[in-house]
Amino acid sequence: MNLSRRTLLASAAATPLLTGTGVALGVEAAPSPAQLRAALDYGLAKLRAVAPGITSFPEITRAEKWTYVADGGWVGGFWPGTLWLAHLDSGDARFRALAEAANDRLAPRRLDPRDHDLGFLFSPSWVTAYRLTGDPRWRDGAIDAANTLTQRWNATGRFIRAWGAIGTPGNAGRVIIDTMMNLDLLAFATEQTGDRKFLDIAIAHARTTQTHFLRADGSTPHVFDFNPDTGAPIGQNTVQGYSPTSCWARGQAWGIYGFTTMYRRTGLREFRDTARKMADFALNALTPDHVPVWDYRSPLGVNDVKDSSAGAIMACGLLDLATATGTARYRDRALQILGGLVGTCLTTRSTRAEAVLARGTRNRPAEDGVEVSLPYGDYYLFEAILRVLKPAQLAEAIGL
Repeated sequence: MNLSRRTLLASAAATPLLTGTGVALGVEAAPSPAQLRAALDYGLAKLRAVAPGITSFPEITRAEKWTYVADGGWVGGFWPGTLWLAHLDSGDARFRALAEAANDRLAPRRLDPRDHDLGFLFSPSWVTAYRLTGDPRWRDGAIDAANTLTQRWNATGRFIRAWGAIGTPGNAGRVIIDTMMNLDLLAFATEQTGDRKFLDIAIAHARTTQTHFLRADGSTPHVFDFNPDTGAPIGQNTVQGYSPTSCWARGQAWGIYGFTTMYRRTGLREFRDTARKMADFALNALTPDHVPVWDYRSPLGVNDVKDSSAGAIMACGLLDLATATGTARYRDRALQILGGLVGTCLTTRSTRAEAVLARGTRNRPAEDGVEVSLPYGDYYLFEAILRVLKPAQLAEAIGL
């Protein structure tokens, strides 16, 4: 992708699109409830049209059509999660049936310790299903997944290993900011079983992340490496970001959301303070359209490509952080981000699109998935809108 193409994309992002209400959103505008409702209704209509034909796990769009990963990859929880939120909002029994079928397809992964993604897989899907239905099979399966995740705990270094098979040397000391989002599965397991081991691991991992990832200005790297045998820190690194010293926008959003969640689960103010510091950095780095550039320290700045999924995740985290801190500014900025997403990133201008949220970036350094739709983009857009429109119902679903 050349610079002129990036400039074109940035220019397009600054041009307000029409929402489903027929009202254009300016870049400084917070969306009205009617505009958010129209965006969510657009998403529900898209799901009603597309979901009945999906029997696998959407991973990324190619030419605006979903492509799939059969075993769920790391993204498998977001498809059933989106369907559960659609059911929560609409009451449509078809969404529940589709969500349950997608949950069932994930079942083998609850016992598979191959990576750290058990929270991504089972929190939006099985934990939400249990909270909404009370069916103990979803609770028990989520606890199985939490037990599996603890197998990746490195007690010497006090971290959860992100990648690589247990017992293999490759990536044995690698920790990534994304894992902050997997800790809530451990908190759920302690809540349900009374066994502190799960939450103790979550707290220890969060403290390790806090100590080694958080820079003085509130930014974070994607990766931090440790000696897996001694636990000694080696240094920051990246796979998804521009460089080891840059700040990958989606990773920063994972951290804001994850640390705020850990504060809610523990009451430990250090996690709330870390979330605030990360949020303040990201908010200061946002471009005027309120949709994050894929890396806040990209040398192309505002001319580089966006990542709408980072915006959706960040909006959720900021709304939670506003409640946790009593700071209205975080809610106001979250609404501005939502305004940018529903005003400039929906797929409403396409007759081909199978997803709801466009302008996502999966892996910019690898040029893999730029200007695409992503299942976690759709999921967190639904979650963020429901946090605003139906806070009590959403709180029941995700345990706020």
